[in-house]
Amino acid sequence: MKNDRHTAYSLILMMGLVSAFGDIVYESARSISGPYLAYLGASAVVIGSVSGLGEFLGYALRLVSGYLADRTRAYWAATFLGYGLILCIPFLAFAGRWEVAALLLILERVGKAIRSPARDTILSHATVQTGRGWGFALHEFLDQLGAIVGPLFLSLAFLINGNYRSGLQWLGVPALLVLVFLFLARWKAPHPEALESVPVVSNPALKSKLPLTFWLYAGFTFLGVAGFVSFPLLSFHWVKEGIVPSAWIPSLYALAMGIDAAIALAVGKLYDRFGLRTLLGIPLLTFLIPLTGLSTSLPLIVVSIVLWGTVMAIHETTMRAAVADIAQIEKRATGYGIFNTIYGAAWFVGGGVLGWLYQSAIEVLPITVLILEVLAIGMFWVLVQRLKPVS
Repeated sequence: MKNDRHTAYSLILMMGLVSAFGDIVYESARSISGPYLAYLGASAVVIGSVSGLGEFLGYALRLVSGYLADRTRAYWAATFLGYGLILCIPFLAFAGRWEVAALLLILERVGKAIRSPARDTILSHATVQTGRGWGFALHEFLDQLGAIVGPLFLSLAFLINGNYRSGLQWLGVPALLVLVFLFLARWKAPHPEALESVPVVSNPALKSKLPLTFWLYAGFTFLGVAGFVSFPLLSFHWVKEGIVPSAWIPSLYALAMGIDAAIALAVGKLYDRFGLRTLLGIPLLTFLIPLTGLSTSLPLIVVSIVLWGTVMAIHETTMRAAVADIAQIEKRATGYGIFNTIYGAAWFVGGGVLGWLYQSAIEVLPITVLILEVLAIGMFWVLVQRLKPVS
């Protein structure tokens, strides 16, 4: 048991470093993808289309990759393939045409779709030994460190060399480190499922489909996330209203990511102690974001950044941990694939609706968010009732 716990922590640490170096690579690329495509001759329509297609594929394909991972049980193979495509990013430095750069950016997003369900399934086995919430929180903490360092590194490279190409070339180093730590993780725990002992399911019908509680959780996820005002919309408001200079926006985003990383650790511990009840923080805090972030008060905007980072921490830790607790082990990668697809769809639909409301009827936006979050609370109540043991 002690050796299993040590192996679990080692696996989580290694996978956390994989994600950290991975974030350094692809978050750097995402931070400059628009200007870089424009530099190569792409139009605004092309830039928006490439970004939208990449994000769509990055979430939608998880349905397929999660299902295939469960069918083949080749979780490590899917993880290696997905992270291998991160090597597309350093090759952006050698793209002489926007078409080539667009293809490389889209392939990296496809790689994320391939690896995410399998990676989260591997982590779910390890978190049995550490506590679901705490294990996913440690992974998220390391992941967010990379998300902070990456864009700052690329900004520094641009200031020194006056172009993005040199910085993109240097991203080859963390990209290779991703694969190095992935090999170490595979070597440390070639069979992560051995860390999780579960009772054998004798009824094959119970293995064939996800339980109703999972679909209730998926509904809660969609409603809760659909009302989450995106950082780009918040920052657009701040700049448009002249509250925050454009030059401050990257720093404020880095601040939000830092809050995400710090809060994740506390949220993980709370999940291990109080379980699914910690997810109530999502609708309660999400409703406060438009009330503070879409104001004209700088102190309230600072509060909104703290709230936004906190909600993101809950999204990335306890929401992922809950999938492992709700979905049976035989369908867990499928569950992660469906969960991530619904999560992405909620971002897409909610972002479009809230963006349109901001432009056309901003006074209705907070009311819409309130309705979505109240519905999310209602769905959560039904979920909890289904999970209560029958006396």
